[in-house]
Amino acid sequence: MRAGADGPTRADAHAAGALRYLGFAVGVALLSGLVPLLLLAQVEDVGRSNGWVITIGVTVYAGIRLSGVIASGRPMLFDFFFFVFVYVFMGLAPTVQMRTGLISRTTRGIDEGLDVPTALLVALGIACYEVGRVIDAARADPARRARTTSAGARAAAVDASAPEPPPGGFLSVPHPTRSLLLLAAGVLISAYFIRTIGFGPLFSSREVAFAARNAAWPDPAVRSIVYALAIYPLLVGIGALSQLRRTATPIRRRWYALIVAACMAVLLLVVNPLSSARYSLGTVLFALAVYAGAVTTSARVRGTLVAALAGLIFVFPLADAFRRPEANFAREGFFVEYMSNPDYDAFWQVANAYSYTVDGLVQPGRQLLGSALFWVPRAIWPTKPVDTGILLAEYRGYTFDNLSAPLWAELLVNGGVPLLVVGFIAVGALLRTMDRRLIPAFPAGGYWAVVGAIFPVYMTILLRGSLLQATGAVFITLACLLVVRTARAPIVAPAGLRTSRPRPVRR
Repeated sequence: MRAGADGPTRADAHAAGALRYLGFAVGVALLSGLVPLLLLAQVEDVGRSNGWVITIGVTVYAGIRLSGVIASGRPMLFDFFFFVFVYVFMGLAPTVQMRTGLISRTTRGIDEGLDVPTALLVALGIACYEVGRVIDAARADPARRARTTSAGARAAAVDASAPEPPPGGFLSVPHPTRSLLLLAAGVLISAYFIRTIGFGPLFSSREVAFAARNAAWPDPAVRSIVYALAIYPLLVGIGALSQLRRTATPIRRRWYALIVAACMAVLLLVVNPLSSARYSLGTVLFALAVYAGAVTTSARVRGTLVAALAGLIFVFPLADAFRRPEANFAREGFFVEYMSNPDYDAFWQVANAYSYTVDGLVQPGRQLLGSALFWVPRAIWPTKPVDTGILLAEYRGYTFDNLSAPLWAELLVNGGVPLLVVGFIAVGALLRTMDRRLIPAFPAGGYWAVVGAIFPVYMTILLRGSLLQATGAVFITLACLLVVRTARAPIVAPAGLRTSRPRPVRR
């Protein structure tokens, strides 16, 4: 293969391949080797149960998958954030808590006999997720079924489940007028939210800000809808205008930049590090970084994903310092952070959900119905299901009910183990389909680049649950995306992420 005027040489391709393998090896050594070994060496096993043997295996596997995504340099963001959640919340945290016997202090009293079955259910969900990805891969590319050689297996280890970008398609770009109207509506709603809450609570602690929102909108459904409306129309509109800037005339580009800057200032008043939930803040900051081009080249993808992973592991715990008026940044150690910490109750809520199913309390689909009809006030529907986290807290008799309900728990309380199997297969297939759309979208720009900036990181909120709390923002974001959506002429999608320069769109 000779060097072309606009193509890489064979040596370039070999060098890129060697870099991917090296990155994969380094990632596995750190995430699946060093961190688990340090955990086992530094965290003494008090003999609570052997469930940690399974969760440490989950940690190792998730580290391998994360290393594969990062090393590939492809923006498979849905797959990445799924395994980020698994690595931290279903791997590291429960392993530390089981070895020390110091489980989340908000879910005390869980029988040790549930540890192993819960760990197996977590592993089953991950396995079904992978099955779903394989099914989608076979559907999208039947030739993959024949790739069973050892060389193919080794390649899959480096670039696990990496979808091939389609050779062409339509570049769907946002509609300029509707994007501006959405931003105007977003500014008005955000101004109403700020005026109602007041600047004081907005720049105080999360407890004070939540109390102010609770006083302004006592109904949980109304409160969550208003809060989502104060965030996501602006976030979607900023993304739409950011994509339009890429192909606009110089004069429009400057105007778009000014509008984006002003709207970002309003958005960061509503969502700021002091009073906002860490998941909401992370969603906004990651989306803004993607809008700025953080995943338009392979090198940027790798850097952004490493930063996101490091942020969740190291910065996420520190951001909890603003939960109360007296900020506390003191930390005793990396693994100590997980001991008894209620932020990492996800594994134990799966245990509670499994116990709930064993006791025969499942009402098929009831909790999912409540999530789908999140917008109905309780004044109209008095028997509307509560959050699954609250449901499990009431089932266990906990006095504190602001608990998570990870996807494993949601599926268990809605249909037991069979629904868990079917649900995770569907999630795996769906997320791989979404990743396949995103790979060509980021370098080319357009509507799907906005979708990919928001939903992958927001998925950590959906994975942690409860769904009833999280679905309101999803529906509002989808509605905003439909408002700005339009289609343009077909283009040839880029074959990979080789350059940060977007392909022009004829307007």
